[in-house]
Parts: sequence; structure tokens; C-alpha cells
Amino acid sequence: MVKISGEYQGNLHCRAVHGPSGGVLFTSAPVDVGGTGDAFSPTDLMATALATCIATTLANAARKQGVELRGIRWEVVKEMSADTPRRIARLPLSFALPVKQTPDLAALLDEVIKTCPVHQSLHPSIEVPVTIVWAR
Repeated sequence: MVKISGEYQGNLHCRAVHGPSGGVLFTSAPVDVGGTGDAFSPTDLMATALATCIATTLANAARKQGVELRGIRWEVVKEMSADTPRRIARLPLSFALPVKQTPDLAALLDEVIKTCPVHQSLHPSIEVPVTIVWAR
């Protein structure tokens, strides 16, 4: 169990504190809903959580196989729904891996994407297409 505490600071900004580490992050509502967009929005954090969860889980699983994946690069694009209620509709992801593709690593990646805890926590209606770019 991890405790995270926070405070609404006004002007559509929040401050959150990660209990175990004391790390602080700030959120801001996006411009299209009246915010300033000067920090991650809560839905930006969800997109970031998915990408970092997959990268971290993949690196951990690969490390157990004796493969170091330091330098994984990723990009996620958060696409919001056009209708109401406002929600995340798609989270297309792209991962650039610092190693050459092998059948074992490809299978491992496929499994990690399916079993990442954040991906498992997303609503099934959210599309999550993933592109992998392997080192040459």
C-alpha cells in the first residue's frame, strides 16, 4: 500500500506528495477545459503511467533473462474522446528498444504489454495500439 496525499491549490492546480519518497508533483487542467496547461493534467499522468509501467515492467522482465534494456525510449499520445463524457479514447504507444529483436524478447514484450498493471487497470474501451522499433 502506498499513501499519496495532496492539496487543491486553486486555479485548477493540484499538488501531490508521494508518501514513501516525499516526491512532489503538480497537475494543471488542460487549456481546452479552462486550465493553464502548465503542468501534467491528470489524464496526462495516466498516459505517462501506462508508458512508464510497460517500460519498467519490460526492463525488469528482460533483466531476469540477462538482457539490459537501459535506454528504452517511448512516446505516448493521449487522444481524448470527442463526445461526452470526456474521457481518454486512445493511447497509442511507440517504444524504441536498444537491442536487436529476438523471438524470445518479442514474446516477452508482447506478454508484458498485456500484463502491465496499468494496462490491466484501464477501461477496456481505451484503445492501446503499440509500435515497437528494435535496434538494428
